[in-house]
Amino acid sequence: MYENREYYITCDGIDLHAKLDFPKNQQEVMPLLIVIPGLTGHMEEEHIIEVARIANETGLASLRVELYGHGKSGGEFFDHNVMLWMIEAMRVIDHARSLPFVSDIYLSGHSQGGLTAVLVAGLKSESIKALIPLSPAINIWDGARNGELFGVPFNLKTMPEEFGMDDWTLSTNYLRVARMLPVEDAVKLYRGPVLIIHGTDDESVPYRYGEQLAAQYENAKLVSIEDEDHCYTRHLQQVTDALKDFLQQQIAG
Repeated sequence: MYENREYYITCDGIDLHAKLDFPKNQQEVMPLLIVIPGLTGHMEEEHIIEVARIANETGLASLRVELYGHGKSGGEFFDHNVMLWMIEAMRVIDHARSLPFVSDIYLSGHSQGGLTAVLVAGLKSESIKALIPLSPAINIWDGARNGELFGVPFNLKTMPEEFGMDDWTLSTNYLRVARMLPVEDAVKLYRGPVLIIHGTDDESVPYRYGEQLAAQYENAKLVSIEDEDHCYTRHLQQVTDALKDFLQQQIAG
């Protein structure tokens, strides 16, 4: 029997905090769901825990991973950007492929983690059985190209040294990288099944971004959670029900 464990995955000298959990009725070989939290988030948020729990309940192992500058992982929050997350997420996928019990890899992420999952699924499409972006923050890419991100305007010609909100600050490199993210290319490269879950009252990532992303994939389903916010604090059960149905369908083939 495999045992749950908490450990670190190293990528370019940065230790990435990870938790691996197994289903009660585990098999010798089973699929694995990777779950990436979002900007300022961590693996112990309720919606992240519930996504991992539903994966276990459905017969999958789950691997929650905090990327650069988040949770208990290495790196300073101020210095992180989505390109660093992309590189680290690819390393996490390579790690998952090396685990002896893994049959198929499912990839999920919330918010910025969802954007990262979209990008990495395109880069590692042969390794991803199905993609599950949760409230994917495509507005990071869109806003950075248009001079306003998270409601903070900036001049594309004279980039600020730093920017942020009342309780956090990021380097200008975050903006520079966000403008150059290959979102459209990544979407074209991934042709597997996609489940997008998005709340219609999302205050951080407007619902229209979920709609637009779903329309661009060849094989995508959008589950709209009415009157739901960014972190699913009102109707989390609907989110987990949709996830469980999707995973069961994929496992059944």
